[in-house]
Parts: sequence; structure tokens; C-alpha cells
Amino acid sequence: QVQLVESGGGLVQAGGSLRLSCAASGIIFSINAMGWYRQAPGKQREPVATITSGGRENYVDSVKGRFTISRDNAKKAVYLQMNSLKPEDTAIYYCYAAVRPRSNSPYEYDYWGQGTQVTVSS
Repeated sequence: QVQLVESGGGLVQAGGSLRLSCAASGIIFSINAMGWYRQAPGKQREPVATITSGGRENYVDSVKGRFTISRDNAKKAVYLQMNSLKPEDTAIYYCYAAVRPRSNSPYEYDYWGQGTQVTVSS
């Protein structure tokens, strides 16, 4: 089993910054993609930013230039630095990881964190 534990959410005023962290633990041989998704009230969960094991980053258009994703492979961790926050960024943010549990595992398995609330006031 794999656990993803997130931290760093909270309440911030518009224009402020937050940094989300997520650490993976458990039976892990390797982690391919990691990332962050978010779900606002009444909306579907959407991808915010993803990063491959090689460091290739991808962002949803609405956060480009404001958010930066990074990872520490040795710590099995992924981070999301969020600057210039807007009220429309308010959502529950979920960490995601595509994990290969053992060296001989033919598949990767998707795991999710429990979510951390980010609230941006105007």
C-alpha cells in the first residue's frame, strides 16, 4: 500500500502565496508522474500541474506563470508553490502519484492524497 500525505493548505488573501507539500510512503519501487489536482465546490476535479520523474512540467492554463511544481525524488515528495493567488483558486487540492510498487511490477498504480483545503479571500 501507498500513502500520500499533503500539507500546506490554508486561508490566504488574494495576491498571497501558499506552498503545498506531499510525501509518499509505503511499498514503492519508483514513481513516474506526480502532480496536483483540485476540486472546487460544484465542479469536477481538474488537473492543476503535473511533473514526470525526469522533471517535465505541465500546467493548466489558468495557473501558468503563478504556480510552480517541483519534486524531490529521494524524498518521494512533490510540491506546489502558488503565488498571486486568486479567489477562483479556492478548492480542495489533491496530490497524485503514479507508483510502480516493485521492480517486477508490470503496471503503475494511481494513488491520491486525502486533500488539503486552499481558500483565497477577496
